[in-house]
Amino acid sequence: MSIAKVIEVIAEGNTIQNAVEAAAEDTAKRVRNVRQVNVENIQAVVEDGRVVKYRVNAKVTFVVD
Repeated sequence: MSIAKVIEVIAEGNTIQNAVEAAAEDTAKRVRNVRQVNVENIQAVVEDGRVVKYRVNAKVTFVVD
């Protein structure tokens, strides 16, 4: 039997894909066995009427040893 833990993170990127990848990769630098990223919310940061970056609120699942 495996035990999984879920943490919530906020990550940024120049694209939505980059933001999701940052959520997974940055979390994987701090915890082992990252298995899934579930994006809860997507935000666009606007400056001078233009989107300059994206943020995702995501739940990251990893297996506990």
